[in-house]
Amino acid sequence: MSSEPPVFISAAEVERLLPRASLLLPGLEAALCNFSAGAAGGVEQPLRAVVPVRPHGGFLGVMPAYSAADDALTTKLVTFYEHRGDSAAPSHRATVLLFDPRCGSLRAVLDGTVITAKRTAAVSAIATKLLMPRSAEVLCILGAGVQARSHYEIFTELFPFTEVRLWSRTEQHALRLASSVGGAVRVCGTAREAVVGADVIVTVTMATTPILFGEWVKPGAHVNAVGASRPDWRELDDVLMKSSVLVVDSREAALAESGDVILSGAEIFAELGEVLKGTKPALPEKTTVFKSLGMAVEDTIAAKFVYDAWSAGN
Repeated sequence: MSSEPPVFISAAEVERLLPRASLLLPGLEAALCNFSAGAAGGVEQPLRAVVPVRPHGGFLGVMPAYSAADDALTTKLVTFYEHRGDSAAPSHRATVLLFDPRCGSLRAVLDGTVITAKRTAAVSAIATKLLMPRSAEVLCILGAGVQARSHYEIFTELFPFTEVRLWSRTEQHALRLASSVGGAVRVCGTAREAVVGADVIVTVTMATTPILFGEWVKPGAHVNAVGASRPDWRELDDVLMKSSVLVVDSREAALAESGDVILSGAEIFAELGEVLKGTKPALPEKTTVFKSLGMAVEDTIAAKFVYDAWSAGN
């Protein structure tokens, strides 16, 4: 086995080797199915460990996982900060360590920011493909950061939306994102204006109290709730949580980490892997919520994809 030092793959290289989040879809779909299969699926993934950095309003998360099907072992280190007084600073930064599972040696250190953005958006796209109404035309994105961009890119690549609406608590951020993506994006003055009548809604904010309310949401719409990754943070109100079919990436994680789930008391209908496998129905005719907390095995799949592409000299 090689004793060579680990390689470093920068954010620019990750972006070059993984130009489109949709390239991850086959691997992520298989990993989600394997995760929801329990021990038989060969995914080893403990709950994320989170260390508060209280004086600075931040958190450090540690996310290890092993996928037997891919024979891939990784740990992601991710920091996330509220930055209430400095909204220009990135809220999330990440690094992924890729190990040789045969002996535990470190193969690569990868910038994890691009990986996190693209694998998260890809998983939201998988949920949307299964859960959105059949005649979806209007996409609404609440938030204007890195995740808003990555979701816009894959959603407009995969789905034939005729209208895209964008809202951010800081309107300047929304205008900047709308201008940079170059598509026909309508920036809305309020969250309600963006949401009413939308078929698919994506919430990618650092909100700690609800910014999306059930009374605004069109019956039969699908919501991807990506923010609010702490047990006392919310993006969605009780009305929406309790009146929707709730799908999560991980039951265990949702019941430990998601304020939207914990504080609303909403019942979890299925894990996304169960819907993918067909052991639970998709129910696209219902109002649905996919609560995405992000899983370490998703980072494993993305990191191995990038490393394999780098190793092949692509």
